[in-house]
Amino acid sequence: MIESAMSTPIVLWLSSRYANIELAEALLERVCRDRGVSEESRHWIAMALREALANAIKHGNRQDPEKRVLVTIGCDDGTLSIEVGDEGAGFSPEDVADPLASENQMKTSGRGIFYMRTFMDEVAFTRGQTGGTLLTLKKKLDTDSKRKGAEAS
Repeated sequence: MIESAMSTPIVLWLSSRYANIELAEALLERVCRDRGVSEESRHWIAMALREALANAIKHGNRQDPEKRVLVTIGCDDGTLSIEVGDEGAGFSPEDVADPLASENQMKTSGRGIFYMRTFMDEVAFTRGQTGGTLLTLKKKLDTDSKRKGAEAS
């Protein structure tokens, strides 16, 4: 297990293909395992990443394989940070329909942002440097060593 902070974030530029979600997820899994993150937390963090990447590919880049998706994974002071950026036109998260509203509950899509906000401690949308949307996800890590120390107290 790596106890020191990950001083240099890992950066991936992926083409807008759904198959690339698995690559980013495998990398995230490795980072979380190395940090001693619990299996349950790894599951929910990975789900947030999958939703972010699917949105960047589908809505941001409109599934254009010539456009890229940026993924940055870093860890500092016990907080995992994930950035997902697209090369699309950008959007306003406030304009996304509330998936809990009665008229939206039976829809088969539209829950990605809700899930990300549920699974992560912080979710922020900003405009990317070259356009598109930059999504930042943060999660305070519950490492195995922290839990074991708390149980021993």
